[in-house]
Amino acid sequence: QVHVVESGGGLVQAGGSLKLSCTASGGTFRNYAMGWFRQAPGKEREFVAVIRPHGGATNYADSVKGRFTISRDNAQNTVFLQMSSLGPGDTAVYYCAAATRRYAGSWYYYDEFRYEYWGQGTQVTVSS
Repeated sequence: QVHVVESGGGLVQAGGSLKLSCTASGGTFRNYAMGWFRQAPGKEREFVAVIRPHGGATNYADSVKGRFTISRDNAQNTVFLQMSSLGPGDTAVYYCAAATRRYAGSWYYYDEFRYEYWGQGTQVTVSS
């Protein structure tokens, strides 16, 4: 069983930055793809970013490309999401998730159903 916990959410003004952290314990972290998703009020949960194991290839949703950076520290079983140039449209609950199966194409990781373990989420609110 893998236990996933997010932290770092909060209130930030538009144009500001915030860094989210996520730890995943109870498994072999370095073998997992780690993804960030978000869910805004009244909307479905959407893919934000993913970092794959064994090389750390990354992919981003078009809406955050160039503003968000995902990274990982395997020694600390932690994945980060550095967010900058935040706008009100980024307000959401941000979820971290772990995918233990390996998929050949990065697009598989855009699908939340590829992830077996999820955190409880952390709220990010961007004020205008």
